[in-house]
Amino acid sequence: MLYEMRFYEAMPGKMGALHDRFANHTNKLFAKHGFRVVGYWNEVFGDSSRLNYMLAWETMDERMNKWAAFQVDPEWQAARDASEKNGPIVARIDARVWRPTHYSPMR
Repeated sequence: MLYEMRFYEAMPGKMGALHDRFANHTNKLFAKHGFRVVGYWNEVFGDSSRLNYMLAWETMDERMNKWAAFQVDPEWQAARDASEKNGPIVARIDARVWRPTHYSPMR
């Protein structure tokens, strides 16, 4: 199992729009494409303009194939474009893929 941790930094004043897009569109489309969402988090300490979430994948091939299908989904493209009609809502995305160690309880 692989875990992908993603960090989305919202544009100033756009955190609400980012939450709205995930809650009302992205999460449903992730389910449609077979993404396994571990969870979504806001930071308690640190940067309050970041949405953090984790996905679980069986393999890197699964990750690559499902992300590719998601990106070209017309429903996703429409939701993204609608959420950005007043300008971009995401300033930066950072993603890390982690493989558990042999002693990790999340194997």
